[in-house]
Amino acid sequence: MQFSSLKQRVVLITGGGAGIGEGLVEAFVKQGARVAFFDRALEPSQRLVERLQGKPLFVPVDLTDIEAIRIGVETVEKQLGSIDVLVNNAGWDERCSVEDMTEEFWDLAQGINLKAYFFMIQAVLGGMKDSGQGSIINLGSTSWHLAIGGMPAYTSAKAGIEGLTRGLARDLGSYGIRVNAVLPGWVMTRRQLERWVTPEALADTLERQCVNLELRPCHIAPTVLFLASDAASAVTAQSWCVDGGVT
Repeated sequence: MQFSSLKQRVVLITGGGAGIGEGLVEAFVKQGARVAFFDRALEPSQRLVERLQGKPLFVPVDLTDIEAIRIGVETVEKQLGSIDVLVNNAGWDERCSVEDMTEEFWDLAQGINLKAYFFMIQAVLGGMKDSGQGSIINLGSTSWHLAIGGMPAYTSAKAGIEGLTRGLARDLGSYGIRVNAVLPGWVMTRRQLERWVTPEALADTLERQCVNLELRPCHIAPTVLFLASDAASAVTAQSWCVDGGVT
């Protein structure tokens, strides 16, 4: 599906070099948007730019560095113009039990999965205010809705994303800026397949879903495209589950 309102829109995606983010970069490029993405992984990001014939702008950014975020946003604005759509997608899903948790691990998880989301929004806010419109889409997770254990730092941050989304939707709505969240289910990215997926775990997930479908990045992108487009002009402060009906 093509959304004509996305053509020539400036879209910035965090964590765009792989996984769900890679799928989002490709999807927005196909819509004719002017796409930039942040990532700290150089080689896969550069391969993505080459595969898409140089259309997206890759800016290396470590999202735990707030000043680097601000500089990265300035770089995008100088090259492409003020940002119309921000997709906060980057995440870090390393596991750590309650017993083994350290302050350093906790802070890193919050820094990537929640703190960076807020400061990305703050960095693009000026341009969106000036233009009188904008769409911010935060990638959350169904994990905390499902009471999944073994990853308290991750699930806490992902729960916080929904609070951030609703609060900022109220704060920014008067400027014409919409803020929504998309909550993917268990998406079979390369990282998930290499690190966490087992035949037994996948079979259990598919049994609990309403539809027997292995989720891929291509299943997440259409909802994000819709929320970024003018077709969703009356949609804000909402959390959209794209999980095959597991929640």
